[in-house]
Amino acid sequence: MSEQTPEEGSSNEEVTPVDEAHDSGDALSQAEAILNEVGTEVDEEAPANEKETELRNDLLRLQAEYVNYRRRVERDRDVAREVAVQSVFNNLLPVLDDIDAARAHGDLTDGPFAAIANKLDSVLEGLGLERIADAGVEFDPNIHEALLQQPHAEIPADHVAQVLRTGFKKGDRILRAAQVIVSLGE
Repeated sequence: MSEQTPEEGSSNEEVTPVDEAHDSGDALSQAEAILNEVGTEVDEEAPANEKETELRNDLLRLQAEYVNYRRRVERDRDVAREVAVQSVFNNLLPVLDDIDAARAHGDLTDGPFAAIANKLDSVLEGLGLERIADAGVEFDPNIHEALLQQPHAEIPADHVAQVLRTGFKKGDRILRAAQVIVSLGE
């Protein structure tokens, strides 16, 4: 009877496809599925004695711990990446304000600096940075910071009449609320 060591029965090549295929399940059921696949290849009978059952359960627990560890590392890596990107965005907000001010004054209509500003905007949008700068939309205290309320004939009450400073968000997270003037209506 040939015995299989844990290293032979749980190689990364066998763990990865099952892990990816059953990512929604729990780690213990994934480990059992892996051991069942390996067990059917080696021996069609269930473990005959207590020692084999104990070793099998130990291997299942180790496999479950490994799968959980791997998920936790991947999740932590994603969180660290998001934090780094948001930190860069927060540091670039004053630069983006200056670029917006230059565009508003007509300084970035054409030329090399306009091309650089456009490329920067494209890169940041590609990374998921969105501007909150729409006038005429309903006021939302989650994304807008009301600085003033003024009557406005063309814009209904409780809508953004004018954006004083652009806000920014990445996904669902607001990096900076847009500073706005809210219409009182007529």
